[in-house]
Parts: sequence; C-alpha cells; structure tokens
Amino acid sequence: MSMESRVTELEVKLSYAEDMIDSLNKALFRQQKQLDLLQEQFTLLHRQMRENAEPVGETLNPRDEIPPHY
Repeated sequence: MSMESRVTELEVKLSYAEDMIDSLNKALFRQQKQLDLLQEQFTLLHRQMRENAEPVGETLNPRDEIPPHY
C-alpha cells in the first residue's frame, strides 16, 4: 500500500470520525435540553404538590369522615 493511499484512507476515516462526533454532539445537546425541561417540570410539579398537601397535624378527624357503608 502506497503512502498516498494510506494518507487518503486516514483522511476518509478522520472525516467519518468528525461526522460521528458532530452527530453525537447534536444528540447530547438535544438530550441536555430535554433533561433541563424535565427538571423544570419536575420542580414545578413538586412545588404544586407541596402547596396542595395537607399540613402535618391538620388531617381530618376520623369522626368527620363518612363511614364506607353510607
């Protein structure tokens, strides 16, 4: 194999590697954006749950509840 063909083969492999790195970088960027969005949604959901939760110690009195057979 001549030196020129070896260099050409290396250039082709480098080109494929650069394309693969670019593709992986774009995928990683999209995933990070999705993770950021999910984290924001989770934080909002957690905040809503805390705001709507009954405070500890202020649960309903069992005498105020309707028995299950009614």
